[in-house]
Amino acid sequence: MSPLALFEVSLDCPVPRDLAEFYRRLLGWEYVPGHETSDPDGDEWLAIVPPGPGPRLAFQRSDAEVPPWRTGARVHFDVAVPDLDAGHAHAVAAGARPLTGTPAEEGHADDPFRVYADPVGHPFCLTLVAAPAPAAPTAPGAAEESTR
Repeated sequence: MSPLALFEVSLDCPVPRDLAEFYRRLLGWEYVPGHETSDPDGDEWLAIVPPGPGPRLAFQRSDAEVPPWRTGARVHFDVAVPDLDAGHAHAVAAGARPLTGTPAEEGHADDPFRVYADPVGHPFCLTLVAAPAPAAPTAPGAAEESTR
C-alpha cells in the first residue's frame, strides 16, 4: 500500500455552522462546494477547505463536552502566523479566547506560540513561523557551471 494522506480533521461541536464560520474567518478558507448555505433542518456536518493542498476541516454536531485545556485536551491545532501580535489581534477579532498571555507575560519570552480556545473551547495555538527567505538570484550560466 502506498503512503496514506490525511484527508480531513473533524471537530465535534454543538452547532457546526457556528464553529465552521469561526474557523473560516480565522483561516480564510472556503466552504466545500454545497456547504456554503445553512441547511434549514440543521447542519449536522459540513467542511471548509484550504486554498491549496492540505487536509479539510470538518464540523460534526455533537453534544459531547470539550475537555478543558491542560487537564483533558488531547489534540489541538497549530496555526502558522508570520507575526504573533498581528495573529493575536486577528484571532481575537474572529472570536478566539486567549488561554495564555504573551510569551513574555508567561515568563518564556522566546516561545514562538500563544494558546487560544475556539468558541466551543477546543484549544489551538498560533505559532510563529517565519516566511521562507527568497532564493538568492543566480547569475546567468552559474547553474550550468556548477554542474560541470
